[in-house]
Order: sequence, then structure tokens, then C-alpha cells
Amino acid sequence: MSITTKNVEVAGRRLSIETGRVAEQANGAVIVRQGDSVVLSTVVMSKEPREGIDWFPLTCDYEEKLYAAGKIPGAFMRREGRPSEAAIIASRLTDRPLRPLFPDGFRLDIQVVSTVLSVDQENDPTILSINGASTAIVISDVPWAGPVGAVRMGLLDGKVVVNPPMSRMAESELDLVIAGTADAILMVEAGAKGVSEQIVLEALEMAHDAIRQICAAQLELREQVGKEKRDFIPTSYPEQAIEVVNEYLAMRLDAVLFSPDKAARESGVDELRRVTMLDLGTRFPEHIDIIGKLFDKKVKDRVRERIVEEGVRPDGRGLKDVRQISVEVGVLPRTHGSGLFTRGQTQALTIATLGSMSDQQ
Repeated sequence: MSITTKNVEVAGRRLSIETGRVAEQANGAVIVRQGDSVVLSTVVMSKEPREGIDWFPLTCDYEEKLYAAGKIPGAFMRREGRPSEAAIIASRLTDRPLRPLFPDGFRLDIQVVSTVLSVDQENDPTILSINGASTAIVISDVPWAGPVGAVRMGLLDGKVVVNPPMSRMAESELDLVIAGTADAILMVEAGAKGVSEQIVLEALEMAHDAIRQICAAQLELREQVGKEKRDFIPTSYPEQAIEVVNEYLAMRLDAVLFSPDKAARESGVDELRRVTMLDLGTRFPEHIDIIGKLFDKKVKDRVRERIVEEGVRPDGRGLKDVRQISVEVGVLPRTHGSGLFTRGQTQALTIATLGSMSDQQ
């Protein structure tokens, strides 16, 4: 057993990344520690791609058990319950910066699991999960364009703080989880009590400086123990098929793709897709298997092109335009409180119930 450890100072505290001690059968595994918070992050990749799918099968799980805090479940059976809301959010925060850095068209199953082993109530295991997951992938044979680093930013006593103590987050006026590569920020999860743009900008800049340090440490660890990456040849389409689909859609796509009515837009695109596959599939049977994929790609490319170049979204709104908003209260006769919030064609009905004295806890 060969154990390798890499340490990096982040905001005056040591972040330790260790590999080689456990989970040797995983494609990549690290134990990340800051203070007395410890997270085990592993990544496993299937040997063969999953057939018949057009999406990337990545699963990120964040698992926390009460033993990590030295507690026993309070239920009669003394068993852990389902994942908490915080654990579900941590899983999503881990997934978001990792997913866009995998190769386009990658279809091998990837499972990333972050297991919280110890929590000191000061150093956030969610941040360790993101950094650990990135490092596990970086040193593995999984093809990936990382690494990424992550920090949490707070505002305490009027000062922007990198990775503030968890015990003081309740008094922080700012709560940002920021993840990115050494070159760019990929994800921002934000919560605040109304701070200035200047403070947010300062937090982003400070966060990116710390992220660069974390990414550099991961790359140094890869130089020491990293595996050779598995070869991946991205999917390529025949040039003739691309030209045929683009030419066919040139005078047809915009008419159905850009409409203020969402239902009409979706039905129009679906009908155009059906007609395109029927018409071009008959004329070019050798390309019938990829016409649908090329159609979907053209739709995405055209939407992005118009947003970037013209500043117009598919429903005609500009980049800063908001759909019409309306709010109604008292919409139900027998409830203690009710409200209907509408934005465009999206609605939320909220109902409040006031318990009796016997319901108090």
C-alpha cells in the first residue's frame, strides 16, 4: 500500500488530500480532510457504454450518517433515514461543476460517491465533497477536462471570508458556494441578505484565487499518482449528413422555433422534427439513424446563436426581460391562507394551515 498526500493552504487552513489508503478497486479514490471534517470521495466507471441512450449517465451521491458527528439515530430501530434535504443539495452541488467537463457524447456510466466520515461542525463537508470528487476523477483513468475547485464565501463583520466556520454561517450576510476551473467559474449557488454588487464581485474574485490553488494541488497529485486516461473518440457525423440537415432546416426552423407561445413552439418543433426525419430519411436512408440527432443539435445551436448574437430568447424576450408576473391571495375559501403566484405559464399554489394548541411542539 502506497499512500500519497498533498496539502494546500486555503484561507489559512490546511486542506489535505490523501490517496492510496482505501478503495483501491475504484477508478479513483481520495480522502479529503480540513480540520476534523473528513470525506471519502470515489469514482467508478463502467467498462462498456450504455446502449440506447442520448444522455450522459453520471450519478453523484453525497452520503452523510450520524456517526460522522458521533451520534446515534433517534428512531426506535436505530437506523438512518432517507437522505436529508441538505444531503440532496450537496449531491447536486457536487454534480453541477463536474458534469460539463466530461466529453460530449460520453456514454459510460460514472458514479461519484462522497461519504462523510467525520464532521467537526466548523469545516463544511459539502465543499470537501466537491474538491474530493474532482480529485478522485483527476487521478483516475476517467477522461475529463478538470480539475475543479470549490469554496464557500461568507460576509462576517463586514469582511468577505473564504470558507467561514459553519458555526458562524447563521450570522453571515452572504452565502456563496463557488466552483470552477483555474480558468473560469462554473457554478455559483447564492444566498444573501441584500449585499452590494461590489461585495459579490469581491467574493467571486477571492473565491477564484482560492480555487486556482486547489486546482494546482490536484494537478500536482495527478503528476505523482495519476492513471493514464482511457481513450475516448467523440462521435462524429458525416459532413454530407450535416449539410443535408442544415440546408433542409435553413428556411423552416426559425418559423417554429421562435414563438412567444411555449405550447405552440414545442408542438411546432416536434412536428418539424417528424417531417424532417420522414422526408430526409426517405431521400437519404444511409443517414436515417443520425438525422434526429443532427436535428436536435441544430435546434440547440440555433437557440444559442440567436441569444449570443442578437440577445433574443426563443419567446422573443431579451436577456433581461422577465415574463409577466401576477400574485393572488385568498384564492381558496376554507383554508387559513392561500396564494397563487404566476409567472408566464408557470404557476405555484401555496396553502398555509395554522395548527391548534395541541399541535405545538
